[in-house]
Amino acid sequence: MKLAEVEDNMVKALEAAQRSFNTIRTGRANTSLLDRIIVEYYGSPMSLKSVANISTPDATTIAIQPFERNMVNIIEKAILLSDIGLTPNNDGSVIRLNIPALTSDRRKELVKQVAKLAEEGKVAVRNIRRDAIDYVRKQEKSSELSKDEAADLQDSVQKLTDKYIVKIDEALALKEKDITTV
Repeated sequence: MKLAEVEDNMVKALEAAQRSFNTIRTGRANTSLLDRIIVEYYGSPMSLKSVANISTPDATTIAIQPFERNMVNIIEKAILLSDIGLTPNNDGSVIRLNIPALTSDRRKELVKQVAKLAEEGKVAVRNIRRDAIDYVRKQEKSSELSKDEAADLQDSVQKLTDKYIVKIDEALALKEKDITTV
């Protein structure tokens, strides 16, 4: 296992955490809120983006225009069943989601949700570190690496871990600021 491979995996964990942050609403319309919504399309699960055009006509509205009119009710039901906390307005051809201003209680809930997602990202980074260090120890045991080489690699892996945990914390701070800013 090379350090570059370990870093690639940590980058992926960071990106996954950032993507999950984007699914948390902040009081402004953002189409990424709908990224996790899956709808049934002729018996197959599909992402909402693949069955509808999603846009933000203004700062507090998301408009969803299905490619096929018969999908309107299916999309509406999927949104209601999701955990985004928005009620769709269906006019027969377009579904509108009005993003209400966040209450202080809701902001606190969202900050907790984001903190939980950040912790999941950190756990993923730590798991990558554990796997890498276990691999280094096996290499050392089988005499493929000297003690010094193994120690250097473990230090490098720890430095990468610290670097990516700080990056997750920075992304968390930005998202918390975004949520708490009125």
